[in-house]
Parts: sequence; structure tokens; C-alpha cells
Amino acid sequence: METVSNSKTSALVLERLPQKDPFLFVDKLVEREDKRIVTQYLVSGEEHFFAGHFPGNPIMPGVILQEASFQSGALLMSFLSEELGLEEGLGVVSRVQDVKFKNFVKPGDLLEMEVLLDEHMANAFYMSGKTRVNGKIVMAIKFTGTLVPKNS
Repeated sequence: METVSNSKTSALVLERLPQKDPFLFVDKLVEREDKRIVTQYLVSGEEHFFAGHFPGNPIMPGVILQEASFQSGALLMSFLSEELGLEEGLGVVSRVQDVKFKNFVKPGDLLEMEVLLDEHMANAFYMSGKTRVNGKIVMAIKFTGTLVPKNS
């Protein structure tokens, strides 16, 4: 198990993920095991989507919750592809299924995304994820990430 400290994490996340602010929804890598990663994102309330979703009752959009899991999965893929000796590439989502939203996410919430690699075949990574706030699941998802050559 690899645990990464806060001081190294931001640089690590920025180095390994192509997404950047304002579309980066992983602040830090908390834990990484062989086929598992745990990341966090602090919902500040300053994110651009809260201006319209919904004024006076800000709720994080479900598609952004999914994106946070996808980015966590891409971070896991970056480690796995390196360890498997695969050609460097860009992790993109190619399939989403079984998404379940169980609660709202509001400004001030600390998201914890846990993503597991269920299966790997060629350049496809089949994953499942759970997002929690205060230990309670707010979203569960299954998705496939595909490693495509950079600059495709």
C-alpha cells in the first residue's frame, strides 16, 4: 500500500492527470494499492457550476461527481499502465453503467473517491467506484476507461 502525503500530492496529481483547473476534481491521492486508489476533493463552493446549479441551494451536479470518479480511475490507470509496461496514453471513459446517486453533495463537503480495477484487457480498464462524504456513499458507479495514444 502506498500512502502519499499532502505536500507531494498536488504535484503528483497535476503531473499524472491531464485535467487542470477549473475541471480538475481530484485534490489529492490518499491511498493506492495494486488495483485500488482512494482520492479526495474538497468541494469549496467556488466551483463555476454552483452559480447556476442551483442558486440559493447549491448541489454538485451528478455528472461532475462521475467525472471525479473518472479522474480517480485515470490516475489509477496511469500507475497501472506504467507497471504493466503499456505505451503511455490518455485515459478516457468509454462506457458508463449502473450509476446510483444516494445523496446530495454540497459546498464544504469532502469527497472521498474509491476506485477499484475489476478487470484489465488490452487497453481497457473495467472499474467500479464509490464516492463518500463523511463515510456515507453518495454515488456508486461502474465504468470503463480506455488508454488511447496521446495526441490522438
